[in-house]
Amino acid sequence: MNENPRIPFVDLITPHRELQDELVNVFKATLATAGFVGGRMVEGFESDFAKYCDARFCVGVNSGTDALRFALIAAGVGSGDVILTCPNTFIATTEAISQTGAHPDFVDIDPLTYTMDPEKLRHYMQTQCEFDSKTGHYINRRLGRPVAAVVPVHLYGQSADMDPILEIAARYNLIVVEDACQAHGTEYFSTTENRWRKCGSIGQAAAFSFYPGKNLGACGEAGAITTNNEPIARKCKMIRDHGQSKKYHHDIEGYNGRLDSLQAGLLRVKLQHLTAWNESRREHARKYNELFARADVNVVTPVEPPWSKAIYHLYVVQVENREIIQKALAQENIDTGIHYPVALHLQKAYSTLGYRVGDLPVSEKAAERILSLPMFPGLSEASVMRVVDAVVRCTQLIGRPHTLTVV
Repeated sequence: MNENPRIPFVDLITPHRELQDELVNVFKATLATAGFVGGRMVEGFESDFAKYCDARFCVGVNSGTDALRFALIAAGVGSGDVILTCPNTFIATTEAISQTGAHPDFVDIDPLTYTMDPEKLRHYMQTQCEFDSKTGHYINRRLGRPVAAVVPVHLYGQSADMDPILEIAARYNLIVVEDACQAHGTEYFSTTENRWRKCGSIGQAAAFSFYPGKNLGACGEAGAITTNNEPIARKCKMIRDHGQSKKYHHDIEGYNGRLDSLQAGLLRVKLQHLTAWNESRREHARKYNELFARADVNVVTPVEPPWSKAIYHLYVVQVENREIIQKALAQENIDTGIHYPVALHLQKAYSTLGYRVGDLPVSEKAAERILSLPMFPGLSEASVMRVVDAVVRCTQLIGRPHTLTVV
């Protein structure tokens, strides 16, 4: 029997235990006022989170998926439009696109950052699209549809390279909506503006998820849209609430996508700690990187380019023989994850899009090798050292006959 204490992949218990009194007070206040949906708690969180993201507006909704869907609709995406994103992301990104009536299509990722490769986006627009002078849009020749928007995904807490993406979007008249569901506090240095910018304030709008495992997580489902565009914010508020401009006056047909007051209040408490939690994650990542750099082992660690200040929602490495290593780590009571094992263009759900193995090789190769190691604010240095030691030993033993047995 393995007597090593378990190292969880993520710890959602300790921070709630530490903040228990404050969180319970939010619950009591919600009961006392019976303000369960909307109201001051939601408005207070929206104000605080907008400020945190350096955005003018924040609209709370009930999930990150709805946040992206509502943001796309409010920004002007229409039925039949082509929306470009990358295939190494959770399916919610493309679900949100499809649920607007639009058509998702894919651009491959950068091999170092796992985010959208701007040059592949440029190549897509130059080689697969042509300008339609009648509509003023660029039409995808294969699909016969207008390309209307691009959704760069800030993945694992790392920012996409936004300057060239914005430049390409301006050149081809594309809406830019950020998928910031894993980027609460991530910063991007814009050389165009010569300043650091928060993810969530860069495109026309951005979507955040507050699923419990995120860097800023609710105690249930929650999400938000951030934007500097007042008409987009106003329309998002209508969309989330059955299209109402005021009670029982429905200017459009909308959805039931409102944020619960309780979740907003809990998030507002946690938001005060987010900067410190993110810095803890960054410190853990630095320690991981330092220890792996010392080891003579074939492990590819995360790359943080000079234009990104990552907040390490996930710490993702690449290894050979991933399944063997993952099983060996499990035997040592070390939990891991894979984000994500099958790129979206090869998922059964998107088989009708016509993609084949080899079409997006960088994403496909990453999907075969990536492994997410334990990462959360309370992770101890001793645990980081133990994880690295286990990965190094397992990696070194692979290839030596009869030295590594996984059952």
